[in-house]
Amino acid sequence: MVDAGKLANFLFLLLVLWPAVLPAEDAPAADALSATAPPKKKTVEEVFTEARKSVVVITFEGRDGERQGLGSGFIISSDGLIATNLHVIGEARPIQVKLADDRKFPVSAVHATSKSQDLAILKVDATDLPALELADSDSLREGAPVIALGNPVGLQWSVVSGVLSGRRDIEGRPMLQIAMPIERGNSGGPLLDMEGRVHGVVTLKSLQTANLGFAVPGNSLKPLLEHPNPIPMSRWLTIGVLDPTEWIVRPGGRWRQRAGRILVEGEGTGFGSRGLCLSTETVPPIPFEVAVQVRFTPREGAAGLVVHSDGKDRHYGFYISGGRLRFSRFDGPDVYAWQVLTEIDPRKLLREGWNDLKIRVEADRMICYLNDEAVIQSTDTTYRQGAVGLCKFRQTEAEFRNFEVAATIASRQADADIRERVDSLVDEIRDDQTPRVQLVNELTAGVPEAPELLAAAADELERRAARIRRIGEEIHVRQTQRELKAVLANRDGEIDLMHAALLVARLDNREVDVDAYLRLLDRMASRIGGQIPMASSPADTLRALDRAVFEELGFHGSRTDYSNRSNSYLNEVLDDREGLPITLSIVYLELARRLDLPVVGIGLPGHFMVRFEPKEGATELIDVFDRGKRLSREDAMSRVEELGDIDWDESYLDPQPAEDIIVRMLRNLFSVARDEGDRESMLRYTDSVLTIRPESEQDRFFRAVLCYQTERLDEARVDVNWLLGHDNQAISREAIVDLDRALTREERRRNE
Repeated sequence: MVDAGKLANFLFLLLVLWPAVLPAEDAPAADALSATAPPKKKTVEEVFTEARKSVVVITFEGRDGERQGLGSGFIISSDGLIATNLHVIGEARPIQVKLADDRKFPVSAVHATSKSQDLAILKVDATDLPALELADSDSLREGAPVIALGNPVGLQWSVVSGVLSGRRDIEGRPMLQIAMPIERGNSGGPLLDMEGRVHGVVTLKSLQTANLGFAVPGNSLKPLLEHPNPIPMSRWLTIGVLDPTEWIVRPGGRWRQRAGRILVEGEGTGFGSRGLCLSTETVPPIPFEVAVQVRFTPREGAAGLVVHSDGKDRHYGFYISGGRLRFSRFDGPDVYAWQVLTEIDPRKLLREGWNDLKIRVEADRMICYLNDEAVIQSTDTTYRQGAVGLCKFRQTEAEFRNFEVAATIASRQADADIRERVDSLVDEIRDDQTPRVQLVNELTAGVPEAPELLAAAADELERRAARIRRIGEEIHVRQTQRELKAVLANRDGEIDLMHAALLVARLDNREVDVDAYLRLLDRMASRIGGQIPMASSPADTLRALDRAVFEELGFHGSRTDYSNRSNSYLNEVLDDREGLPITLSIVYLELARRLDLPVVGIGLPGHFMVRFEPKEGATELIDVFDRGKRLSREDAMSRVEELGDIDWDESYLDPQPAEDIIVRMLRNLFSVARDEGDRESMLRYTDSVLTIRPESEQDRFFRAVLCYQTERLDEARVDVNWLLGHDNQAISREAIVDLDRALTREERRRNE
């Protein structure tokens, strides 16, 4: 066992020494809340009567123009600001609010959003609206009576009373726990005290009991009001929408794009709630192949591929349906024009995760593949031309990736030898068969200890599975680190900073599709560039970039959940338009690079920025976190002075190379993991830094300590020996010797 005292000592060293390497990114200052004298309490009826006129019904429409969502909101500013939940307003849909006096207003802008807090503030073009007062939600005591207003299950302007029963963290978010029945439609409504002041935004009901719900503290709205990220509806309606030059949607369902993946939900308008999403790509002459990877919920759902579509109701479909595979021909819009040509129960269908579907179209037949195995063959030749694409049925919520159409498509499955090596790790364990009745009967009658023995065997298999998963995770990390090192070591051309930053995100999530996000950034840059006149100066182009990034796309600094790791993952920053100074600066830098703008990264301690460096004219220091605010040299010096024990150095204004930026990102993630006590992540980030900078003494020492703490003694020994063999300037010799002694004791214990 690891020496507990030494472990604590070295953890202390790690916590003390790490901040000296690089200050963490600054967090926004806390709000100063003014105290107010408590007004006279009112009855539930009085509060409801006064507050009702400030509560609104929020609806958004589907593609067919029908109402697709309903929720609640409440007016927080007389000039047209309305608070609600982010999940209430959907995505890329026209939004409308209805007041208690039956006035209706289209939403003109999404004034501010916070995905981590599930909050949104909407803007309508109206004045003199009856606004509710935002209280200090921290002042509300447990047991205090509260009232929730909203539109549960379509019952508009309803009221329910209860008490604040506690404060809880739900998925890392602080929440108010309220003892009252919450229903669908209450989401986004206000939680009021008995003076009619807002203390929270009703968000969700408990899954355990009907009379319990949760609300986001009202104080979380205040940073959004102080630092909004307005997105006009003209731009909001384009977020996530499929590019019409690449896809045509027929005849319904909600199809959207998220960084290279296509997601669909809602019912289509065709028979069986069929929905089609057809590619505009030119189909090669026969023979050709079309393929995609698909996963969906529920597992009984139905989704897959389409070939030879006339753009309406005639096509072939190869799709998973209720755990089976179907190849069907659709000749029209109803049940009488739909023929299942072949249906099978596939052996290689994965019940969880991604399945590879492929159709090979030949002169006289079509061959359908599931995970590289030919499973269906059809000689039906009713249709021989048309579009290719995707299909879904019923209430399926499907996700597609890696759609491709070409003369031939390479296999995405692992090589047979590799699969055999992996399969050998789990022997002959089968999970697709029920126990034989004879075996069960024999064990029931003759082996009374059977339940305990089988439970122990299952526990051992679970431990083995965990070890196998851990090996897979470590291999993934090593592969990503190797790619990260190669990207940063590119000597043939300009280093792709965005590529490297996305690889940092992939360290923690192997499903991050780096190429898809790079294409997303290329599309953003292309659209911005398309709005800029040809003869524009660099300064004019920079202003256009500012407008696009901060006004149209709504990128903004994280205001309510600054230390969330999502703010350091570039894929999530691109998805949510929210991040840290360094991650937002990377997006800005990479868009600028694609627009041929001379912008460099500036790594001030505690706050990353960028600088515009035109060949002619003055440079501009830009705070991307603060919506592109321009700063002077004196402003930069003041920021550093605010940190305390750091003296100004002119080198702080030097351009940062890509390697330094990536290392800083990893150190930020390390700091978050350290605060969470997550040693495995701390080790992963430190190991990644050392992949880039193998000579870093501090990181060698940190990795040795972390390996010691996680009982990776062999790995710790390698780093300790390296440190002992070097003349270290950053780590004291005494600290290294102490670690060596502690490690030696543990090695002896292990060998006894």
